[in-house]
Amino acid sequence: MDILIDEKDGSLWVAALDKKGTLAGLEIDPEYEEVRWGSIYWARVARIDAALDAAFLDLDGDNTGILFNNDLRLDGPDGKTRKGGAEAIGKILSPGQMIAVQAKAGYVPTTADDTAAPEHKSPRMSMNITFPGRYLIYAPRMADNQISRRIKDKKLRRQLLDMMRQMEPVQGCILRAAALNTQSDVLVREAKLLREIWRRIQPWFKGDSPQLIMEGPDAIQRSLSDQAAQTIGRIEIVTMEQFESVEEWCELYGPDLVTKIKPIELENPYADLSLFFHRDIMGQIEKMFQSYAVLPSGGNIIIEHTAALTVVDVNRGTDRRANLAVNLEAAAELAKHIRVRNIGGIVIMDALKLKSKKDEGILIAELEKHFNEDPCTVQIHGMTALGLIEITRNRRTPSLIERVEVG
Repeated sequence: MDILIDEKDGSLWVAALDKKGTLAGLEIDPEYEEVRWGSIYWARVARIDAALDAAFLDLDGDNTGILFNNDLRLDGPDGKTRKGGAEAIGKILSPGQMIAVQAKAGYVPTTADDTAAPEHKSPRMSMNITFPGRYLIYAPRMADNQISRRIKDKKLRRQLLDMMRQMEPVQGCILRAAALNTQSDVLVREAKLLREIWRRIQPWFKGDSPQLIMEGPDAIQRSLSDQAAQTIGRIEIVTMEQFESVEEWCELYGPDLVTKIKPIELENPYADLSLFFHRDIMGQIEKMFQSYAVLPSGGNIIIEHTAALTVVDVNRGTDRRANLAVNLEAAAELAKHIRVRNIGGIVIMDALKLKSKKDEGILIAELEKHFNEDPCTVQIHGMTALGLIEITRNRRTPSLIERVEVG
């Protein structure tokens, strides 16, 4: 896999290409992004909304976040952390109180925000602060270790937990699926690094002025972390600023990747997306803004967005194969578009009618296989009597079209 890093109008663009040169991922940090996913704030409770059972927070004097009761974390007298939800948030927090929170989702203002309710305009925050690395996610408030839900085999999960318990510095960590073949000394090193980051920001949680304490991972860091399970061949960059940013992350989390960083000499490296044009991937990116995608064998999928959900219609087109074969091809394409377009919320797939429950199971399994490559949590809720497949995806950052409209 190759990682390409470039800029456009002050926005950072990072593309991931598989070994065939096909676009497998695209991350963008718009210049005017107001809150980045993963950012940590020392925030002030501005007001309590009893109807929402949530608190609105002043994050930094300019931006407002919302903290729902379920995202509350309380330190008990026994030193253990308990979740919120047992009682109303207004009985726990009060206006003016200062708390440490982390953005659960990024926020980019759009024209549609003008008519949105405050809870939809404000990024969701959590007191369950985490630090993502390449192979581990460190959660300071978590007493035990956990294994990524992407690792399904129960026996393997038990073995991995036993292994982690034997590594003393690895405490309060979630083992990512990308770490399956990683040596223990690499995990120990990363765990120590993430714990040290948490220790160093502690002194900043004081005073009565809301402020940004630590910005969340940028597009480069998210891409390199999300592709940790892949074999990265090249990390291509065109400017010294990008080189320094990549080198810094790789030296900390992926020393083996340092030699993969390749500065590319272009005639005009500061032109917008000059590297993307050089690698001839702009056509693939432009297809991510179309309302349809053509399948290799002649069929297509139509992608329509509504206020409540995204509907994907599978069409046979010129493909004369059996319905299952067309649906399986559509499943791979759908998973890719959901991932690259960064579609979130409810997705309904209107598949071609299948003959049997066995065929339905095959299609669901195919979707699960492809969604397992998604860095965000994707759940398939089954197929309805009408042949509609219900899917939900919890995304971290605004959708591709939202980021490009602003960036």
